[in-house]
Amino acid sequence: MKLSFLIYTYFPFGGLQRDFLRIVEECLQRGHDIHVYTFSWQGDIPAGVNVILVPELSRNRIKRNKAFSKWVQETLDGQERSLIIGFNKMPNLDIYFAADPCFLEKAEKQRGLYYKFTPRYRHFKEYEASVFAKEEKTEILILSPQQRIAFETYYPECGCRLTTIPPGISVDRKVEEIDSEVAATLREELRIKPDEKLILQIGSGFRVKGVDRSLQAIASLPVALREKCRYVLIGQDKPDRFLALAKKLGIRENLIVLPGRDDIPRFLAAADILLHPAYAESAGYVLLEATIAGLPVLTTATCGYAFHIEKAASGEVCKEPFQQQELNTRLQNMLESLATASWSGNGLKYGKQEELYSQSAVVADFIEQHIARIS
Repeated sequence: MKLSFLIYTYFPFGGLQRDFLRIVEECLQRGHDIHVYTFSWQGDIPAGVNVILVPELSRNRIKRNKAFSKWVQETLDGQERSLIIGFNKMPNLDIYFAADPCFLEKAEKQRGLYYKFTPRYRHFKEYEASVFAKEEKTEILILSPQQRIAFETYYPECGCRLTTIPPGISVDRKVEEIDSEVAATLREELRIKPDEKLILQIGSGFRVKGVDRSLQAIASLPVALREKCRYVLIGQDKPDRFLALAKKLGIRENLIVLPGRDDIPRFLAAADILLHPAYAESAGYVLLEATIAGLPVLTTATCGYAFHIEKAASGEVCKEPFQQQELNTRLQNMLESLATASWSGNGLKYGKQEELYSQSAVVADFIEQHIARIS
């Protein structure tokens, strides 16, 4: 069948985008006719995928989103029937892949009172309701138990349309044992000494990923330990405000910022700990990727995949509501316990579960079952 995938932007280094591409490739392999509607596409386009660039008619995000929905719907109305699969919340979807957290929950817990009177709030509330409201029929694929609780709290009638899917970790990320040679080579490239601790953080969107929290936690370490730490931050974002914060905290020399890249497994092998104190995250694939690579993880309970860290015993999770002091204390304790803790071995063992790598096949099965029901 013709499948129309909708995603505002595609670039190679986002978790949502990687999920999207693997699902598209799985559906393409099964013989479906694949069309992708997007504002922009960075990177190679798989052979057989028809990418349609939607014109950007406004710089204003709200007007831009509305224009996207209108343009795509008018285009699809003039064509043969296709199944519409969205990776962002918007009207008229048959299936929505829920990579984002519940907007209403986020607005209530992380924003001030006056936010509810802004055009931005009204727009994102409207677009979320177009997927989750009682009268809608969109089938929704969710990534974590945390998402189910949030969506059913704010949209009590949507539960029957929520389907939990497994993680989509790429099979090539599976690790039998840590490659010490790869680790040593990378640390040498970064000029990190053998007796120094490499604290790694990966993720596009530095504000939401809690980079400010990470910097404060590193700055709080005892002087002798702090001087032995190097913080490597990798992601697609502008780092200026965080470089300024690092300088203000007196740890600018500890910080290395790198753009999004393809050789993340090298960093997972070389690091001593993954630090990921995100403000909100529906999943957080990097938590699982670190775990199965044998890298201990320190994260926050707001991350959808934090439950995997607890289940695997591959690191520690800061409780909700977040307290900076708890993160500071856990980071210090973990750094001081690395030589004796079992986090690394536990993570490697956890990574042997085949379910962790099955998302694209499960989603493609779901799409085909949906097609069978409506045919």
